[in-house]
Amino acid sequence: MFVIIGVISLLLYGGLVYYIGWRGYRWLRPKTSSRRFKILYTVVLIIVATSFITGRFVNIKLLGIIGAYWMAVLYLSILLVPLAHLTVILLRKSRFRRERTSFWAGAITLGLMVVLLGYGSYNAYMPVVRTYTIQMDKGSSSIDSLHIAMAADMHFGLLSGKDHAKRLVQEMNKLEPDIILLPGDLFDDDIQPFVDQKLDSILSELKAPLGVYATLGNHDKHRGTMQELIDTFERSGINILYDETTTVNDLFTLVGRKDFSDPERMNLDAIMTGVDLDKPVILLEHQPEELDLAEQAGVDLMLSGHTHHGQVFPGSLITNALFENDWGYLHKGNLHSIVTSGYGFWGPPIRIGTRSEIVELHIEFE
Repeated sequence: MFVIIGVISLLLYGGLVYYIGWRGYRWLRPKTSSRRFKILYTVVLIIVATSFITGRFVNIKLLGIIGAYWMAVLYLSILLVPLAHLTVILLRKSRFRRERTSFWAGAITLGLMVVLLGYGSYNAYMPVVRTYTIQMDKGSSSIDSLHIAMAADMHFGLLSGKDHAKRLVQEMNKLEPDIILLPGDLFDDDIQPFVDQKLDSILSELKAPLGVYATLGNHDKHRGTMQELIDTFERSGINILYDETTTVNDLFTLVGRKDFSDPERMNLDAIMTGVDLDKPVILLEHQPEELDLAEQAGVDLMLSGHTHHGQVFPGSLITNALFENDWGYLHKGNLHSIVTSGYGFWGPPIRIGTRSEIVELHIEFE
């Protein structure tokens, strides 16, 4: 089944690349199109179209960067090129000269692509602070209020590097939170760029009186042991909860789960055995799955990421169909669920219809 899906995906991708590439060739080719130009164009297109995958296998940074931007260009091309093609067909039925019609359709498409790349990059690299205030029925607790700063899906790596990490530290520290929580996908599939750029040293500047805690997501992978990965984060002062609980200053309990995709992750009830439910219980769950189970287990607040809110439109329509809460705040029984659109990005370094964000959460206990 997976093989069939893989073959179909490759065929669809190849078809899209061929269509976009052919339209680009028709617009770019010189009037006296030479065989040399056609061969060069084809070779460049093949290298660029396969760079996202090959860059990860052969560990060549330049290919990885080219591949990420190619994904952005391909996405925008899928939106813009068919529209330009249709416009040319319609205009050719008018009195417009054929060669001028093709030229201006291509030029306008290219201009729109540049504008959208700039707009999408701004949305990806310039996060907003999104603030929520919730009332939580926990009158038996000894804590009156809690100020949380939260971020997920940083995907630190080649394109989300030192500057983006410094921005995170600066913006979070400016909020002066009681605690900082990071529910997963701290880096992007390969920890080496994270280590090479010494991002652990930058993140060590995150400050909160009650500490910095995180759980791991589906992209937090490592060729070595998982303990080596966890040690890397904990050297920067980030406490990793990996199917674990901890009581913070005897005020509330934090629960951190392995990612939903991990077949070895424990049952939530088993993890929470012995947890004092008279105190607030906050769950770090990278993927916003199993809200019903969290509510039944006595979780008061569930913090998640993973969805990116689709990252690029119409992706938000897909995540909205897949998840009960794909972005924002949801109150379900005694459970409060907050899902962030993420601080970083995956694949194309752009966001269209979404925005990178840091979540600021004020909780008032009743």
